[in-house]
Amino acid sequence: MIEIEQAEAQLSELDLLASMFPGENEFIINDHLALAELKECIEKGTMQGRSSKVYFTINMNLDISEEDMGMFSLACILPFKYPAVLPEITVRSALLSRSQETQLNTDLTEYLQTCTGDVCVLNVTEWVREHASGYINRDAPSSHARESTIQPVTPILTRLWIYSHHIYNKCKRKNILEWAKELSLSGFSMPGKPGIVCVEGPQSACEEFWSRLRKLNWKRILIRHREDFPFDGSNDAVETHRRFSIFEEKVFVVNGARANHMDFGQLYQFLSAKGCGEVFQMFFGVEGQ
Repeated sequence: MIEIEQAEAQLSELDLLASMFPGENEFIINDHLALAELKECIEKGTMQGRSSKVYFTINMNLDISEEDMGMFSLACILPFKYPAVLPEITVRSALLSRSQETQLNTDLTEYLQTCTGDVCVLNVTEWVREHASGYINRDAPSSHARESTIQPVTPILTRLWIYSHHIYNKCKRKNILEWAKELSLSGFSMPGKPGIVCVEGPQSACEEFWSRLRKLNWKRILIRHREDFPFDGSNDAVETHRRFSIFEEKVFVVNGARANHMDFGQLYQFLSAKGCGEVFQMFFGVEGQ
């Protein structure tokens, strides 16, 4: 199978997964730029210019007993040569102890060895559906411990890194600031070309912000990177994951003929000071200085 056929197989499987998991938050593309690159390469008939692997998450609410259900998340990364090369898939669940989760992923890796050469993510979801509950019962925790472990909802703090071809419009800039305040999100927006928006806060609030933002008229806008952090619901737990205390518009020294290009060096310094320096390379494909 040549590279373009591998890319087409990846896109076909992604379309299938989206149809099989249509519910809200069931199928999440974590790296929208990688997906856009995949589609563009298929259209051009060449893999040149592809820089990121497709990364997505499948959330499955599974029966774990006659009365209880539990959430299992599959973090999936498709190598460029998939399906000739096996995908990277990790299963996580708040219902599993560390040893149970390790054993499940070890057995999943063994199962994947039987899938070489074929698209297999949908098969993996069926394997997890059939076997996941068995790992919860291993190590035989007490009934009290099981009851305290099984929770209907695990609070999640989300951080979205949003890339836009440009952000100039004053109304859009005003909307970004007002929506972030309304939804109690922290982060920043950087107008200019390109435009960058980072929001962090409760998962539902971040997704509401993105839903509003993407409906505006943009030349190009996408989620470049997404981070999700489960926490115990306390304010202290939230603050340990936050990188920004407020939401603000950041305007660095500008350059360019129209004075519309931000100083990337200052942007990198700002991100590094917030403990997010690695995001710079995700946005621009080069290490910051």
